[in-house]
Amino acid sequence: MSATETTYDAAAIETLEGLEAVRKRPGMYIGGTGSAGLMHLVWELIDNAVDEAAAGHATKVEVILHRNKSVEVRDNGRGIPIDRHAKRKVSALEVVFTELHAGGKFGGGAYSASGGLHGVGASVVNALATRLTVEVDRDGATHVLSFKERVAGQFNGASMSDFEKGHQLRTTKRISKNKTGTRVRFWPDYEIFKEQAEVDYEEVCDRLTQACFLVPTMRVSVIDKRPGATNEEFTFQSRGGLADLVEHLSVGEAVSGVISGNGIGSFVEKVPVNKKMTEVTRECVVDLALRWVDGYNTKVVSFVNTIPTSAGGTHLAGFDKALTRVVNNVLLNGHHKLAKLAKNNQHKAAKDDVQEGLVAALKVTFPEPQFRGQTKQELGTPAIDGIVSRVVYEQLKEWFEPGGGPRTHVKAIADKLANAVQNRVASKTLLENQRKAASLGTTPMPQKLADCRVHNQDSELILVEGDSAAGPAKRGRNSETMAILPLRGKVVNAHKASDKQVLDNAEARALFTAMGAGAGSKFNLDDVRYGRIVILCDADVDGSHIRCLLLTLIYKYMRPMLEAGRVFAAQPPLFTTKVGEVIYRVYSEEEKEALTARLCKGNRRPENVKWQRFKGLGEMNVEELRHCALDPATRTLRRLTMKDGAQAAAATEMFEVLMGTDVSSRRDFLVRNSALVDRATLDI
Repeated sequence: MSATETTYDAAAIETLEGLEAVRKRPGMYIGGTGSAGLMHLVWELIDNAVDEAAAGHATKVEVILHRNKSVEVRDNGRGIPIDRHAKRKVSALEVVFTELHAGGKFGGGAYSASGGLHGVGASVVNALATRLTVEVDRDGATHVLSFKERVAGQFNGASMSDFEKGHQLRTTKRISKNKTGTRVRFWPDYEIFKEQAEVDYEEVCDRLTQACFLVPTMRVSVIDKRPGATNEEFTFQSRGGLADLVEHLSVGEAVSGVISGNGIGSFVEKVPVNKKMTEVTRECVVDLALRWVDGYNTKVVSFVNTIPTSAGGTHLAGFDKALTRVVNNVLLNGHHKLAKLAKNNQHKAAKDDVQEGLVAALKVTFPEPQFRGQTKQELGTPAIDGIVSRVVYEQLKEWFEPGGGPRTHVKAIADKLANAVQNRVASKTLLENQRKAASLGTTPMPQKLADCRVHNQDSELILVEGDSAAGPAKRGRNSETMAILPLRGKVVNAHKASDKQVLDNAEARALFTAMGAGAGSKFNLDDVRYGRIVILCDADVDGSHIRCLLLTLIYKYMRPMLEAGRVFAAQPPLFTTKVGEVIYRVYSEEEKEALTARLCKGNRRPENVKWQRFKGLGEMNVEELRHCALDPATRTLRRLTMKDGAQAAAATEMFEVLMGTDVSSRRDFLVRNSALVDRATLDI
C-alpha cells in the first residue's frame, strides 16, 4: 500500500456529535451559506415567535437589526421554559438551544399546530453563531443564558473574552408576574457564512407582513440600526386575514371581489407514541381566499400553519386540481364562447387558463406536518391533498352557483377564463400552422405539377385554371424553364379563411409546396424554386374571380413575391378575327371597335369583319395557347403589384357577395345600392 492510501477500518468512521453536524453540513439545514442561508436563521426565530402568536399567547413580534451585524427577535409570548430538564439535568432553555430535535412541537405537547416539527430551529441558529444570548421573562423575573461558540455560560461584559462557562441561568431583574416573553439575539459566524451575506430588511418586512395575514391578532415591527441604514421603523397589523393578503397581492383592475372559504377534514397517520408506532387522527383546517384580476400573471401563495411554502406541496396540488375541476364542471359548463370549441373537444380549461390573472392564498393548519427538507419550503403530508381538494371544490362550487357570489362577478370570471381557453387554443393552432407552413418547403412535390428542368431566376411557375387547359399548356411550354401547375376549382378565399383553413386547402398547399419557400411569416424569398409566378385564367368573370383568389392568396401568404415584382398575370385575348391571312386578337370591346374601324378604312364593310369571342383556355389548341400565353415573344404579361393584391382582396369579398351562397348578404347589397341604378337601362 502506498503512502498516499488510507486504511478503511473502524477508525475511519467519523461521528458528528450535536451541533457539530450542523456546522459540518450547513446546507442540509439552511440551504447554503450565502444571504439566503443567513435569512433562514432569522426565519427560524421569527417562526418560533409567530407560533406563540398563532397559539394565542403573543400579540407582538419585533425584529431588530443591530449595528454589529447581530439580529434580535422579540415576542411577548409565554417565554421559553426555564425549569430543569429531567433527562438532561440542565434548564429546558439550554436544551432548546443545544440539542437537535428538541422543542415543544412534538407529540401534541405545547403546540397543536406550529411552523414545523423538526425541532432544530433554535439549535441551528446557535450552531452557526459565534455568540447568542437569550432573555426570558417568566415567573416574575428576567432570566438570561448566553452561548459562546455553542458553549453555555454568561458574558460579564461586552467583550467576547469576558465569558464564564456554566449552566446556571442569571436573573437580572424582578418584573411583574403577568409579564412574559422571549428575546433572542445572535451574531452570525462569518467563518461559516460568506462575507457578503446579509439580512435583507425588505424581505424581513415582507415575511412579517405575511405572518400578520396568517395571525390577524399579531402586531409586528422591524427596526434597522445598521450603519448607513435609512429604513424607517416598520409596523404592521392585519385584521382581515387571508382576504387582506389577497387584496395586498392584487395588482391591476379586479375582475371579482375576494372569495373566501374554509373547511375541516381529518386523516389518520402512524406516529411514534411512547416508542411505539400508533395510529392517531389528525384534524386539518383549510382556509382559502382568492380573486381574479385583469392581466395574465398568477400569484398563488401557500402556507402550512404559519410557514410560507414557496415550493408548494400536497396542499397546493389539491388546490390546483380542485380549482381546475370546479371551473370546468360548474363555471364554464355550457359557456356560449366555448360552443365552437366543444365540437372538437377543445373547450376544457387547463390549469394555466384557470390561473390566468389569479391571486390566491391558501393555508392549512394541522399538527406535525411533514416537510420535504429542513428548509420547510414544500409540504409532504400525502393526506392533505384530498382534504384541500374537497374543501376548495365545495366552497367554490357554492360561490359559482346561483345564490352564491354576485352574478356580475361570476359572469366576469367566466368570461375571462373562457377568453383564456380561446386564446390558448388559437395560439396552439397558430403554432401548428406555422410549423406546417415552415415544413411545406420540404414535403414532396404535388403529383399534378409538371416541373421544369432548371430552377433559377429565369424559371416560372404557371398556374393554369383547370385540367383541360393543363394538357395544351404542358405541350406548348418550354420545359426547360416553365413548370405547369393546374388548379382544380376555386382556391380558398385567403382574405376570409383562417390560417388552418388555408393550409388545409389542397390547391393552396400545392402552390406553397411547389414554390418550396414556406408560407405566411415563414415564407423565405431566398428559397423559392421559381423566379416568378404567372397566373393564367380565362378572360371571363369566373377567370377573373379565380385570378383574384390566387392573387389574394399570394398577397396574404407569399407577399415577398409581390413586393419583388415576381408575380404576373397572362392576358389571353377576348376576341379574334382573321382578315386575309392575318389573325388579329384584341383584349377588350374598346380595342375591338378601334381595330374594326381601322380595318374598314378602305372598301371593307364592318359587317364583313367577323369577330369571334375567344375560346376558353381549355378549348385552345397548343399553338393558340403558346401564342397568347406561353411564348415570351408573343404573349402579353401584366406585372402585379402590392396595390393589385390589396384590390384583389377587396374584389374577392365582392365576388363572395354577388356570386356566393349567402343570399341575405347579396339582397342587402342590392337594396343598399339600388339608388345607383340607372332606371333607363332596365328592360322592364
